[in-house]
Amino acid sequence: MASEKTQNGKSSSPDDSADKGANRILYVVFLSLVIDLLGFTLILPLLPSILDYYGTNEQDTLYRSIKDSVTGFRELVGAPDTPRWNSVLFGGVIGSLFSMLQFLASPIMGAASDVYGRKPILVVSMVGVAASYALWAVSHNFTLFVIARIIGGLSKGNVSISTAVIADIFPPEKRGKGMAFVGVAFSVGFVFGPIIGAVFSRFARDQQEQFYTTPALFALALAVIDIGFILMFFKETLPEHKRAKSISSGWQNTSHLINPVSLFRFSPVTNTSAKDVSAMQKIGAVYFLYLLMYSGLEFTLTFLTHNRLNYDSMQQGKMFFFMGTIMALVQGGYVRRIPAGKEVKIATVGMTLLIPAFVCMAFAHGPALMYIGLTLFAFASATVVPCLTTLISGFGGADQKGVVMGVFRSLGALARAFGPVLSSIVYWSCGDKVCYLSGAVLLLIPYIMLKKIKGSTHTT
Repeated sequence: MASEKTQNGKSSSPDDSADKGANRILYVVFLSLVIDLLGFTLILPLLPSILDYYGTNEQDTLYRSIKDSVTGFRELVGAPDTPRWNSVLFGGVIGSLFSMLQFLASPIMGAASDVYGRKPILVVSMVGVAASYALWAVSHNFTLFVIARIIGGLSKGNVSISTAVIADIFPPEKRGKGMAFVGVAFSVGFVFGPIIGAVFSRFARDQQEQFYTTPALFALALAVIDIGFILMFFKETLPEHKRAKSISSGWQNTSHLINPVSLFRFSPVTNTSAKDVSAMQKIGAVYFLYLLMYSGLEFTLTFLTHNRLNYDSMQQGKMFFFMGTIMALVQGGYVRRIPAGKEVKIATVGMTLLIPAFVCMAFAHGPALMYIGLTLFAFASATVVPCLTTLISGFGGADQKGVVMGVFRSLGALARAFGPVLSSIVYWSCGDKVCYLSGAVLLLIPYIMLKKIKGSTHTT
């Protein structure tokens, strides 16, 4: 292949130029996700204060309706009637609603990006997120706050589009690096976003009214910066000649994109061999079952550490900071260097380590055993999802990557919508040990399924 001379006399091949271009886009996507996730996660420490604030307005019909539902659920599972757990369960309802909306929106946005290009749909997604923060800033009642969260959930398609971008710009052997960067962005966001939120939370204690306005405006500012950043620096990765020709060919049938059965079958993905469809279905099922258990036990970890170890909010914040730091180090230093073809092996290792992690948590009555479990938990968090995402990104043609990644993310959102509810039922009905030990045992199901698909995957 012919090479070109650079100004310093060294040769530069077209492949080198392509790599530089892909890396530049990767860094743009990474920074965009970090900015987005800082705004997304800063609300987490504020939720208890926000719910307490809206709880003073007993005239809000929606608040009273959800409160009654939470009370009924708490009584059903035997959770204690304390303000702390009421807030956690209430927050779980809001979180499940957000995940359910992502389940509906992710595949549709992914399919739209296959038709219209990644950049315009990415910008539309971020504009929707910014609008949700703007409404949050003026949400003087709980109903407006929930509407803001609904808009945010329906707009949160940027992650699935970002993974489709990585599938666009990297060949199969280099996609693991790109997916690892997405994981690092999540780790950075979930480490520093809640810290920013905690600062606002402490500030909120001194405010009598509308304390949420400042953090909401801060999140809005981040979203606006993110929009400008993408408009200025993101270069379209799906050229027109590679796009789906029409909405009908890109979306095929909108009902397929919001029907759980169709999603598990990957029905929206067309013009694909039966073998590839079967492989996608297996990877999707593993991803769903893994996240169903993972997200549920991650949610009940707050219950466990408070009840068993008497951790307060600050100690729990330090705990999540510890896990986030390990995840960032593992993803940035290890996962991005995983050779192509080793994704199933590393994901299997991650699931294997998650089983003793749950066992350690089940029997931990002190910080030593708990932090051993948390270390294994963080390693699994850093490896399993990025590896599965890399695997699934190898399927579908150039005009189908958005659909594939959208369906995949949607299955994860569906798991996150139901996981916390199911784990809370087991935790409060059967006890913490049963909850975590049953999670360890049930994790064998996706583990065995993943072992069976080894060697059966295909990359384009």
